[in-house]
Amino acid sequence: MKKILFAAHSLEIGGIETALVTLINHLVEKQYDITLVLEKKQGIFLNQINKKIKIIEYSPSYCENKFIAKLKNGINRFKYIIKHKNKYDCSISFATYSLPDSFVARTSSKNSVLWVHNNYLSFFNNNEEEYLKFFTNLKVDSFKKIVFVSEESKNDFEQRFKNLKEKLIVCNNLIDYQKIISKSEEKIEQIKKDEVIFLNIGRHDEKQKKLSRLIDASKKLNDNGYKFKVLLVGDGENNKEYKEKVKNLGLEEKILFLGPKKNPYPYYKMCDSVILTSEFEGYPVVYIEALTLGKPIITTDVSDSKKDIEGKFGLVCEKNVEDIYEKMKYFIENGYTIKQKFNPEEFNKKIIKTVENIISEEDYEKN
Repeated sequence: MKKILFAAHSLEIGGIETALVTLINHLVEKQYDITLVLEKKQGIFLNQINKKIKIIEYSPSYCENKFIAKLKNGINRFKYIIKHKNKYDCSISFATYSLPDSFVARTSSKNSVLWVHNNYLSFFNNNEEEYLKFFTNLKVDSFKKIVFVSEESKNDFEQRFKNLKEKLIVCNNLIDYQKIISKSEEKIEQIKKDEVIFLNIGRHDEKQKKLSRLIDASKKLNDNGYKFKVLLVGDGENNKEYKEKVKNLGLEEKILFLGPKKNPYPYYKMCDSVILTSEFEGYPVVYIEALTLGKPIITTDVSDSKKDIEGKFGLVCEKNVEDIYEKMKYFIENGYTIKQKFNPEEFNKKIIKTVENIISEEDYEKN
């Protein structure tokens, strides 16, 4: 039985965490021995982890005294090396941004993998120096493989790290589509369906998610007399500011803050369209969840949206309030008919094959 280690920050609600839980629960049922290392053993998804999965906590010190923090972290690293060095067949740093996770993955196996979930060039506002520094600090060249969830992110990286080209792989996130479909049937309080309902699910983080665009576009729709509602499922550092903005614009009847939900899927079923107004993404899990439940998507031009969404599963708009408004208005007036049927089983089969090749170094090199 192959021993696989995953390193992550925590299991708080989020797209990366959703993808991680789905993947490790699937792998443990396929008779892999799974260990999960968390910086913080906490989060809404903890109780969704298969009981066969071993959980280790590896927490860096954030002591204000830098000398003491450095000493504690050095001792912790030494202990981890003694106990876990090269003890696994594959080790995966699943929280891209985490230096402790990078250390854990690189230490635990010669077949170490960095999983890149975001477009970090956009994250750093196209600042090449910051982008290069970020991946250099992660010791990216020490990983055996580097996995990207979108072609866009891989291409950006490849242009700047040409020497690592042979290590790069694109692999989307696995989905538990049967659970998604089943849990979408859960009974929740319904919202009156006399208006078009848009749904946004995600972290309330202005830098990436740009929900201010959605609020401003909604203000324009409301001023022009359109009937609609926007449901916001999620929470985050800018939640308070968003609520204040909605209140100041008089949109409290139009934009509803529902908070984080363990089961967001009934809201997909309730809505007419899923909407993203992000500045950048890796590959949004909500794309696949929406497609699984047959809901059209309105999204800004992030990740592989032009390739995967536009003209097939929804509308792609520019990253500005005016075009988001125009696409929402178009949807209210015309709706959107999905052009092709999404097959989640086939989608998963391709991902599982890729993941198994990543885990099995020998098999991967043969393919």
